[in-house]
Amino acid sequence: MTQYAKAQLRYLHVSPRKTRAVADVIRGLSVTEAEAQLMLMPRRAATPLLKLLRSAAANAKQTMKKDADALFVKEIRVDQGPKSTRWMPRARGAMSPIERKTSHISVTLGAFEVSKPSRFTIRKPVKKASEAKKKAKPKPETHEHEHAHDEKETTEKKGFAQRIFRRKAV
Repeated sequence: MTQYAKAQLRYLHVSPRKTRAVADVIRGLSVTEAEAQLMLMPRRAATPLLKLLRSAAANAKQTMKKDADALFVKEIRVDQGPKSTRWMPRARGAMSPIERKTSHISVTLGAFEVSKPSRFTIRKPVKKASEAKKKAKPKPETHEHEHAHDEKETTEKKGFAQRIFRRKAV
């Protein structure tokens, strides 16, 4: 008996043609590799597809008791959803239609019969407050009389520059 997990995304406000270009890249890949591809892809449809893929992996973990390493993208289908029509005014009182297209996406994940070793793992960066404090450079100590002298020099330079650029061209 073959086991699989499904997830659906409906009414995505990206045209099906643009979404299919992203979906074709991950078809047949393991879930970890597909996640890596989608994380690095600059297309607008990549982020919703990444969320959908993670949702399908969570469904597989619940129903099939399989980790993401043992799963692959068995089927991914992008269908056209409803279109909403807007109108653009044109010359001589004419109107031309603008179609706002939507997509319906369905993902089916299957399990490998023989588990393959993962080529890599995806780790989310975790920032710790203690590391940020260690990296911060301590400020050098300055004496008050030196600091007052530095401010005086900067104001003189600033005034000189303002006078030069304030003048009108002759």
